Amino acid sequence: MKILKAFLFFFVIQLQAQQGGMWIPSLLQGMNEKEMKNLGMKMSVKDIYDVNQSSLKDAVPHFNGGCTSEVISSKGLILTNHHCGFDAIQNHSTVEHDYLTNGFWAYKMDEELPNENLVVTFIVRIEDVTTKVLEGTSNLTSEAEKQKKIQDNISALSVSLPKEAWQENKIRTFFEGNQYMLFITETFNDVRLVGAPPSSIGKFGNDTDNWVWPRHTGDFSLFRIYADKNNHPASYSKDNIPYTPKHFLPISLDGVAEDDFTMVFGYPGKTNEYLPAVAIAQIANELNPAKIEIRDHALKVADGFMRKDNAIKIQYASKYASIANYWKKWIGETQGLKKSDAVTIKKNQEIAFQEKVLKAGKQAEYGHLLSDFEKDYTEIAPYALARDYFTEVALRNTELLSVGFKLYQLEQVYNSKGDQAFTDRKNNLIAGLADFYKDFNPTVDEKVFEQLIDLYATKVPKEFLPTNLSNINATHLATEIYSQSKLVDYKSLKELLSGDSKTVLTHLNEDKGFLLIKGMSDKFLKEVAPKYEEINLRITALQRTYMKAQLELNKDTRIFPDANSTLRVTYGKIKGYAPKDATLYTPITYLDGVMEKYIPSDYEFDVPTKLIDLYKTKNYGVYGENGKMPVCFIATNHTTGGNSGSPAIDAKGNLIGLNFDRVWEGTMSDIYYDPSICRNIMVDARYILFIIDKFAGAKNIIDELKLVHPKK
Repeated sequence: MKILKAFLFFFVIQLQAQQGGMWIPSLLQGMNEKEMKNLGMKMSVKDIYDVNQSSLKDAVPHFNGGCTSEVISSKGLILTNHHCGFDAIQNHSTVEHDYLTNGFWAYKMDEELPNENLVVTFIVRIEDVTTKVLEGTSNLTSEAEKQKKIQDNISALSVSLPKEAWQENKIRTFFEGNQYMLFITETFNDVRLVGAPPSSIGKFGNDTDNWVWPRHTGDFSLFRIYADKNNHPASYSKDNIPYTPKHFLPISLDGVAEDDFTMVFGYPGKTNEYLPAVAIAQIANELNPAKIEIRDHALKVADGFMRKDNAIKIQYASKYASIANYWKKWIGETQGLKKSDAVTIKKNQEIAFQEKVLKAGKQAEYGHLLSDFEKDYTEIAPYALARDYFTEVALRNTELLSVGFKLYQLEQVYNSKGDQAFTDRKNNLIAGLADFYKDFNPTVDEKVFEQLIDLYATKVPKEFLPTNLSNINATHLATEIYSQSKLVDYKSLKELLSGDSKTVLTHLNEDKGFLLIKGMSDKFLKEVAPKYEEINLRITALQRTYMKAQLELNKDTRIFPDANSTLRVTYGKIKGYAPKDATLYTPITYLDGVMEKYIPSDYEFDVPTKLIDLYKTKNYGVYGENGKMPVCFIATNHTTGGNSGSPAIDAKGNLIGLNFDRVWEGTMSDIYYDPSICRNIMVDARYILFIIDKFAGAKNIIDELKLVHPKK
């Protein structure tokens, strides 16, 4: 029995070790394919990525640069998250036609809504171009010169490498600059809104449930790609036709079960899996807490206004969700890093690394790395903290200051490039800010400003605080600026920017809002940013060498490159988890849980009457299972931001769900992946179909899909 238990324990550890990682789809042959087969995959890796034949990669475009989507019909219909399509849904919404509250469904193609500046990008081919990118850099000793040469090579190769006229060459770095890959892409910019459930389904649970399991959110929306008559990308035209994809995903009606194989295909944004212990400690103990506090104050102000005024709720819905998303993520990440003792684990790994360096006789090349990391991260600490405060307060969370910073940059354009460049930038700025002011409310922003400027004045390292923020009364300063500055509305801003360059600059430097951000920006750009960049450049060079050492000294170890918004594959199994003592989460939720959370008229937990009726009558059609309606499920796939909207694919290549989140206990997976608690959250494909069919009555959409029974 003891031998059996030992074997099972070893088997479980081995199984866990096989999960985690974000792999380049063109490089899956070998160890990855074997692992995927062991986990239950029935496809070949050529079914996933193939240049000569259609494959899964041809059905998974990047959605608007920040999310993922998947093609689910022969007519270019794509599926992504509700929160990924949120801006488009909001832009089409008014108080009279509130698609956020009521949802939107196009029952005919001519009802689909075009979206300016919304794009999807397909990967045509992936190639290794490391040698070409690094050409001419081996003899350069200056890190700045080396990076400049690399960027020059990338720029030249992006133009010269072969592609079709409608395609682009994009070169991205992997393994901290030790590898470079070429992505040949096609970008479509006529993308129309087809369907979106009401926010009470698409954002059910809203910020309270964000990053949380159990989850009951129908986080999906539907768009369609349109192309010209040659099936090539084209600007919006009523003459464009639905795009014919090389591949689209059939949708499984058979559902999921614990231990089923899952694969998530998408564009994860950014991870830092190979940071040294000193960097992780700085994130967990200094940088994350500062950013969390800033956003906590901003969110409480906005939430207070949104709950009282529906017009403000529409104005701020997308902005609030964006701010809250990473606020909550940083909280979970910090707690997860501490709970998993990631710093100690990294330190132990670093001890083992030093032993390998010694054994390989590489002390001269790699023996200094960890001590150099310690020195540089200690030196950068106050600059990194000041940088985060400036970014969070001035650029992201106080809208008047963010506009002011654009005007500050406008003044810098005049100082460096002269009158014509100033005028061109000014005109572009005026045009570009029209949409911004549509969703700007000075009353809300004043209260946000009051909270955040007080934090800035008291928490930024004193040596980096501008004189105009010394010994301030935040309430008085807010009242003064928002009652006198011309940055508080679009009409006043246009008046401020009218006239020739000298007139505009004179008026700008008489505006109290502008003068405040100018003082903050001068201090930041002269005393914080240059030193931060200098030290960070050293850290970047160290990290590249550290990564080179890891690859060299661990040739038999699975090492994946950090995420960088390029197409990746991650795989695992549907699995529950135990986040704490005496708590065990099962991996599937049902519509019953929606009703258990239901709070009438609450903007986070309200439920549409029609959904309640469908639940009461158990009118689930072919999408239910044993009299219940599945809603969401979790698995061990290693995901991050950018994987929102990624398809969850079964062992045979069918769509079984739509990735949209991670569990709170495992959000530290961007830095340290722990297979025991890191889980991604997906909407069950059957719930999506149920909402489209039974709730929305959009039979036209259902008829377009290929529904399959792979388990039968």
